[in-house]
Amino acid sequence: MKKTLLAALALGLSYLAFWPIPLSPEVYEPLKAPAFSGEFESNDAMAALELVALPDAAVGPEDLAVMPDGRVYTTDLAGRLYRIDGAVPEFIEDLGGRPLGLKAGPDGALYIADSYRGILRWSGPGSLETLVTEVEGAPLIYANQLDIARDGTIYFSNSTDRFDPEFLGGTKPTSVMSVWEQSNSGFVARRHPDGRVEKIASGFVYTNGVALSQAEDFLLIAETGRARIHKLWLTGEKAGEQELFLGNLPGYPDNLETQGDGTFWLAFASPRLPAEKVMPYPFLRKVIWRLGPMVRPAPVHRGMVVQFDEKGNFLRNLQDPMGRFGVTTSALTVGEQFYVMSLDGRGFGRGSVSDLPDKQ
Repeated sequence: MKKTLLAALALGLSYLAFWPIPLSPEVYEPLKAPAFSGEFESNDAMAALELVALPDAAVGPEDLAVMPDGRVYTTDLAGRLYRIDGAVPEFIEDLGGRPLGLKAGPDGALYIADSYRGILRWSGPGSLETLVTEVEGAPLIYANQLDIARDGTIYFSNSTDRFDPEFLGGTKPTSVMSVWEQSNSGFVARRHPDGRVEKIASGFVYTNGVALSQAEDFLLIAETGRARIHKLWLTGEKAGEQELFLGNLPGYPDNLETQGDGTFWLAFASPRLPAEKVMPYPFLRKVIWRLGPMVRPAPVHRGMVVQFDEKGNFLRNLQDPMGRFGVTTSALTVGEQFYVMSLDGRGFGRGSVSDLPDKQ
């Protein structure tokens, strides 16, 4: 019996130490996460929002887009498109795939960053077309969010070149893999109106939201895996230069939304995790991964969105400590309504702009 137990123990230790896994963790020493105080003071401002359920128990309204005629659209985990500006969300069409980022183009069409299929364009039922499936000769395997310039140039993020969410259980587990590994395989690219596609920034640990400034002279880029926002200059003397815009944030940034008045909304998918303490130790992270899903890190359902201006001054801070809206992914005001979207929630948050806290 003793020999059997020792053999089992040796086998278990060998598994934890040597079993092949798809991750190659890299050393990362994160800064200590800021507390929920000061600019990020804990609150329950999202309690005033109504939870609007999608039809047929659908989940995952990741993003929203406001069309030129005022219609507001979202999609769900299964790739269905809904119009949501009415009292009850209205199913429009089954697009398939896993749409993440949504944006209205200057041509009146809806543009989609689909994590399975690339960059798409939709102008009405039955019209879905694919615009980008590869970048500089390599497949686009994890398109995440996009923004569109007034001339029709599409700026979009590719979260990672390492892991394909279509074959690894979806975007949520794949995002955890990417952040846990810490490889800087994410990038940002743009598609010109003539169809030419080029990378414009790379070296990110899970690239996520992108948003153009009001003058379209710079692009903000959310780097989820390092809890920070970058600024990429597009025009002027600094064109092509990149600088840190917001660093060491209290949570992992998701989508960025341009409000249209020189301000942005940023959603946090989760507060920073205690698991960051083992980031400097790649071998230990491999062991933890081998222990299985119940032990691996996962987003905490504690919603948070912030609004800030083009200088990085925080204007609003809305939180949801109870996690009623799941993993928060986007926020935007549309007329007199305010929306908060979710990666895997049963619906989205909606309320009156008049109920929002005043800007700081």
